[in-house]
Amino acid sequence: MASSKIVKYTPGELGGESKTDWERVRKMKDEEIDYTDSPELGDSFFQRAVVAMPVPKKPITIRIEPEVLQWFRSKGPRYQTRINAVLKAYVQARKKAS
Repeated sequence: MASSKIVKYTPGELGGESKTDWERVRKMKDEEIDYTDSPELGDSFFQRAVVAMPVPKKPITIRIEPEVLQWFRSKGPRYQTRINAVLKAYVQARKKAS
């Protein structure tokens, strides 16, 4: 079963504030939008498409050394998500090795 994950980032996590002229974008008419780099999706795409809801994470209590926790927190919001990603990568690497 394919796994999908929805990840949300703040502008700061993506390298700063957006440089998009959102006011100009809001004023654009549909005909003015350039779709050349995103082709239209045909019926075959939607016949094969699968909706996959992300698996909810389990809340737990875990003991982490202060230095490790401070480092993850220093990287900004969503530090728990980053800790989870590191642990998940470790598990996947160990599964491949066995």
